[in-house]
Amino acid sequence: MNTILIAVLLVGGLGLAAGLILAVASVLMAVPKDEKTEALVDLLPGANCGACGYSGCEGYAKAMAHDGEKVGLCSPGGVAVAEATARLLGVESGNVAHKTAMVRCGGCEEFTARKLDYHGIQSCRAAAQFYGGNWQCNYGCLGYGDCKAVCEYEAITVKDGLARVDSTICRGCTKCVSACPKGLIAMYDSNVHGVVRCSSHDKGAVTRTACKVGCIGCGKCVKVCEYGAITVTDSLASIDPDKCVGCGKCAENCPIHCITIYMPAESETVC
Repeated sequence: MNTILIAVLLVGGLGLAAGLILAVASVLMAVPKDEKTEALVDLLPGANCGACGYSGCEGYAKAMAHDGEKVGLCSPGGVAVAEATARLLGVESGNVAHKTAMVRCGGCEEFTARKLDYHGIQSCRAAAQFYGGNWQCNYGCLGYGDCKAVCEYEAITVKDGLARVDSTICRGCTKCVSACPKGLIAMYDSNVHGVVRCSSHDKGAVTRTACKVGCIGCGKCVKVCEYGAITVTDSLASIDPDKCVGCGKCAENCPIHCITIYMPAESETVC
């Protein structure tokens, strides 16, 4: 009996000693709280979308608190978050870097056709694994709404097999960019500029067969652009938004009408 009692007391004593050691160690070795970073994290929306250029809200908060990163990079937070973080840091809020998602495709059912009947999982990512999807164009929007499903702001609609983003609602969180298996969605600054509504790199004749509004790489837009904003690479035109002034000449001279002038204050028209 005494042996059992001694064993119990010994084990209990060791446990108590270990607990005391751990308690003292937790106090002596505690990492000081980064109160400024924590305060900034509380002000950020918590989307952890990466639109600011950092892995998440905490990474951006640390950069603002200790590395002098500018406020206003949180597109989902908008002006309110920019002003709140600026007040906490004692700096000017400046301009908010708001960006809007855009679908670089205009091939709705009116302009393209299906090459097969797909009856699998109603998901763009799943359909893309089956011969690139059911549309003639292998680069176009699949229209099953993976982008719409991840949008927390209901800024995306899908109509006639084509996704479109309402720029008046979009908060620029970039989740739709990651969700699109075709890589059709890109982020643009909220300024007026031209956008090529196509992502096909097929030769002009192939693209024209697959879609009536696909870029054929003819280069007419390049010739009329006075600002050197347009280039054609691998049969696809692209417009540099930093050089484009939104004059509209490229859109007027495009024989396919696949170029539109992006107006940030307006919502996109689906087909």
